[in-house]
Amino acid sequence: MLNILFEDEHYIIIDKPSGMLVHRTKLAKHDVAEFAMQLLRDQIGQWVYPLHRIDRPTSGVLIFAKSSEAASAFETQFSEKKIEKYYLALVRGFFSDDKVYLDYPLKKEESEEMQEAQTSFWKIAQFEVPLPSSPKHPTSRYSLVKAFPHTGRTHQIRRHLGHLRNYIVGDTSHGDNKQNKFFRSQFDLHKLLLHALQVEFIHPFTKEKIKVEAPLPSYFQEILKKMEAPEIIEIP
Repeated sequence: MLNILFEDEHYIIIDKPSGMLVHRTKLAKHDVAEFAMQLLRDQIGQWVYPLHRIDRPTSGVLIFAKSSEAASAFETQFSEKKIEKYYLALVRGFFSDDKVYLDYPLKKEESEEMQEAQTSFWKIAQFEVPLPSSPKHPTSRYSLVKAFPHTGRTHQIRRHLGHLRNYIVGDTSHGDNKQNKFFRSQFDLHKLLLHALQVEFIHPFTKEKIKVEAPLPSYFQEILKKMEAPEIIEIP
């Protein structure tokens, strides 16, 4: 059963588990895995409309409308960039600054066309693990960062962090294979450590400000504990 974080007569917000697709796609038409849209429809007994997507391996906040009218009303929020979505990621290395604004165009999927893309990053914590993930160093360094994508390009956060060489742990598409192998062998981790933490928006009908957070998945929390990350990590 999906964890429902918010629900009213117009919208419903869930905490999507890692590994679950939002809905069936052409690329996944033969996939027998469960889809968030289908599971939610069956769980609440009515049709739902996904208002955005998050990658299959990414966990966290996912918004659905309960009617086509509610979906249309929400489109203005996206077109006017009034939706604020924040993510949390564990990345390789110490982050360069407490705050980084990256304006770096990304190639459109299956095309040579370049699209503008901007992401803001904040360093939440950094720590050193007394284990070597590379023969070059006796210890390994990591940072916990919060990300706010100003644009919505495919794999934007993953690709932007890859450009900074602060690869997300567990990213098999845009990450560091040596780090991924290290985490599999040392911590038995087989998931992407990227989580859609929080969403904020103005409700199209009630005009109230809605703020919804999804708790860090247990495996994410366990990794932080196993790596002896600082016990108190404030996530603003």
